[in-house]
Amino acid sequence: MLLSLKYNFLFVHTAKTGGTSVRDALSPLRFRDPWYPVQFLCSRLSALSGHRLGIKFPRHSKIIAAQEMLPQELFEKLFKFVFVRNPWDLQVSSFHHIRRERPHLMSHVETFEEFIRWKLDPERPYQYHVDTSIDLQSDYVIDLHGKVLVDFIGRYENLHDDFEEACRRIGIRAPELPHKRQATDRGKDYRSYYTDELAALVGERFAPDIELFGYTFDPQ
Repeated sequence: MLLSLKYNFLFVHTAKTGGTSVRDALSPLRFRDPWYPVQFLCSRLSALSGHRLGIKFPRHSKIIAAQEMLPQELFEKLFKFVFVRNPWDLQVSSFHHIRRERPHLMSHVETFEEFIRWKLDPERPYQYHVDTSIDLQSDYVIDLHGKVLVDFIGRYENLHDDFEEACRRIGIRAPELPHKRQATDRGKDYRSYYTDELAALVGERFAPDIELFGYTFDPQ
């Protein structure tokens, strides 16, 4: 999550949706914010305490955390935006990310199908630290009553154009998006990873995202 009081925006960072590039592109704006020294100091103090002080939004905070912690007047006037991704494509990205960055977690997993069945196994102990994309993307943008709180939903599939639109609404010229964490070890078409049964399994697990964001297994 990235908050700018000077430029009046709140970026909600969901995993593996191009958010690292968006965050890095917008982060330099913080240096122009008169509140940045205080934010930086609080961030340092939070880190030194092992984040026991509760004064920092984690990178992948849900928007409801900001709604609860910020004054209502401030929260409501912020331009709040997020980027989301096709759930079937996102899980392929997740598979390659974990295999590349945390291979010890997948010592018992060889294929994508084994990975999905392991990841979505309801009997497996919940392990948020393994991969945040196990969470619903929709949970990052709604309140406790299911109301969408963001003003703009960008899509990974249209990252550059939607980022420019977000910047236009913020009122700034869109900086260049850095290329971050691009996978080079996967096929281009996520659909080739799936059987019909496996696609249905992911579709069932992430049904709220599919409904809210209008995704389909076969792009229209």
